[in-house]
Amino acid sequence: MFARSQNLVLMIWVAVDQDFFERERTPTRLPKEVRSYMSSPVQSAPIETGFPARRADRQWVREALEQLEAETCRSGWTPLLPLRLRSIADVDIYLKDESLHPTGSLKHRLARSLFFYALCNGDIGPRTTIVEASSGSTAVSEAYFAQILGLDFIAVIPAATSREKVALIEQHGGRVHAVDHPSNVVPMARRLAKDSNGYFMDQFTYASQATNWRQDNIASELLTQMQHERYPKPQWIVVGAGTGGTSTTFARFARYVGLSTRIAVADPEGSAFYEGWRHRDRAAVTPIPSRIEGIGRPQVEPSFYPNLVDEVIPVPDAASIAAMRWTSELLGRRVGASTGTNMWVTLQLALRAETSRRMGSVVSLICDSGDRYESTYYNDAWLFEQGIDISPFVDALSDFNRTGAVPFANGAG
Repeated sequence: MFARSQNLVLMIWVAVDQDFFERERTPTRLPKEVRSYMSSPVQSAPIETGFPARRADRQWVREALEQLEAETCRSGWTPLLPLRLRSIADVDIYLKDESLHPTGSLKHRLARSLFFYALCNGDIGPRTTIVEASSGSTAVSEAYFAQILGLDFIAVIPAATSREKVALIEQHGGRVHAVDHPSNVVPMARRLAKDSNGYFMDQFTYASQATNWRQDNIASELLTQMQHERYPKPQWIVVGAGTGGTSTTFARFARYVGLSTRIAVADPEGSAFYEGWRHRDRAAVTPIPSRIEGIGRPQVEPSFYPNLVDEVIPVPDAASIAAMRWTSELLGRRVGASTGTNMWVTLQLALRAETSRRMGSVVSLICDSGDRYESTYYNDAWLFEQGIDISPFVDALSDFNRTGAVPFANGAG
């Protein structure tokens, strides 16, 4: 009886002191009793969970994790670009260029985290078919990682997704299943995963869980890069929301390290995040889907935490696309429309700080390259078909370039 109690105490000690194992990775440095317990065979009665058994090959999982770690080391950090604007002297603007990831977008980080998460949960084995619901960019990145691991991949995307993204998914060995409405991507992905005995990655649910928000993430990387800037602690960090995971990571990390940095979400037309944040209503929905690929959802997703976001600012689609083209001219290369959404809000917050004489910095993201949208946002014929008139916002940004006038009189929410 005493031996059994001693073993139970040791089991509890091993289970709860996870930080100890982070510090003491060498087994020989553990207490003698714990080493003895860990080296003894574990005997336990089978537990009925009600879930189907999924036993991934442990050796394969170890090798898969090594491949992901190697890819992480190869990828490195993305650059932080200062944006010099004559009309804003006392507030510094920066863009972290996520388009330079191997798969060309911010979603590269999320896809890698989701694979780490699923592998360590035992949900992926050497013959698992991976299924994901996406507007395109996450699917491109997950197809890339599935190809590295030698796994089949199916992307469920809205039919309106740009053909350039479809080509990229297929280039990485993925298959595409298109649905008519964005609200149908998740139910269809669940069905296909079940039918193929595969695994649904479910970025919208697991983005905030899979990402390590305390270290080695986009927030810690950004703030390290800011250390030697004029204003190293940003007043605002501006992001869009697709899953909500990026805003959650930034907000959690800022709280964790004791920063007063505030988080703003730039929300496109047709997205439920603004109403969900304004009313603290997770049941908020919208009848019309977002036309800005990669951000905006018809419902508030589980990885979006309204209490962590300081402000959500709605942005008209025409403003997003005008700001996308304006930013592209400024940088000398094309960026995507979600970057335009971010930039519209970034300028608004920077000018707000400038006019109130609050010196500091505002940081946002280049989410992906404009090469993915040649047939849509950079195509005037497509804009005409969609009934999107960007000219008032183009004029407002031109006036801003020339006079420094606030370019938001035509509406930014």
